Amino acid sequence: MNEWLRAAGAALLALALSGCAGLLISGAATGISVVHDRRTTGTLVDDQTTEFKLFDRLNAQLPPGNQISVNCYNGVVLLTGEVISEPVRQDAGRIAYQLNEPPVRLVHNELVVAPPSSLSEQSSDALLSTKVKTALFQINQIPDFDPTRVMVVTARGVVYLMGLVRPVEADAATDVVSQVSGVRHVVTLFEYIN
Repeated sequence: MNEWLRAAGAALLALALSGCAGLLISGAATGISVVHDRRTTGTLVDDQTTEFKLFDRLNAQLPPGNQISVNCYNGVVLLTGEVISEPVRQDAGRIAYQLNEPPVRLVHNELVVAPPSSLSEQSSDALLSTKVKTALFQINQIPDFDPTRVMVVTARGVVYLMGLVRPVEADAATDVVSQVSGVRHVVTLFEYIN
């Protein structure tokens, strides 16, 4: 019996160290988020596919030295980060619009011409995103509001909010997020539903 327990423990440790456990946990979290998402499963998969394909195309077609993040929600692409020149910024937007499998409905090109953000700035943005996501859980006066339906993207202290929300949900989310310490500006890119 002890040998079996040791073998099982070793197998679990090997699984955890190989990264497979992270994939299992991530897969379970994705499955749970699909239940709460207002997008169809097909749209959710299309959005993830768009992010991967567009990221690859931008890296292949643009000169080096850029730091671009790609987020997609319901066929709407948000480009954030820093690029080396205005022509590169425009090319990135054009490349995003030209992605047709899956189709891109709209592109918000929020890229700035600037040196790439430092690791410290990126860490600050990640922490700010966490604070914003946590603050969204304070919204409890709206029946059926689910803060996980709001995509939060932070770049240079600017918080971008995306999602399929009712107008009352958008107003509440914007109000709460604007009060989070460290938020320089809130940009709402919501799509409204009834």
